[in-house]
Amino acid sequence: MKELTVEAKTTNIEAVTNFVNEQLEALDCPMKAQMQIDIAIDELFGNIAHYAYNPDVGEATVRVEVTEDPLAVVITFIDNGVPYDPLAKADPDTTLSAEEREIGGLGIYMVKKSMDDITYEYKDGQNILAIKKNLQ
Repeated sequence: MKELTVEAKTTNIEAVTNFVNEQLEALDCPMKAQMQIDIAIDELFGNIAHYAYNPDVGEATVRVEVTEDPLAVVITFIDNGVPYDPLAKADPDTTLSAEEREIGGLGIYMVKKSMDDITYEYKDGQNILAIKKNLQ
């Protein structure tokens, strides 16, 4: 398991993505899975940066773990910000046009669709959101 703790600012999305990609490259992660994970990082870390501590800035930790059988990567985002469960919101109605849909929720919906598992819990004053992507 590897961890990176940085200030939850959008300017750190690139550092988080590079950190995770280093771990993925060591696993010979397929390019499609890496791209899906990169999009998820952009969405999830971006949400933490925008909303967790607003208007202040706090820290966020990104943890990368590898599981075997099947080979998978679990990326966990941890912050001490305002409690918020992004999975509690109903999925957007993608049959509606962009003008008819409510604002928000599309990014987390894309993450849910592209990952093999996603979980959220609020524990000990921390938001803990984990995504899992099977690599085989």
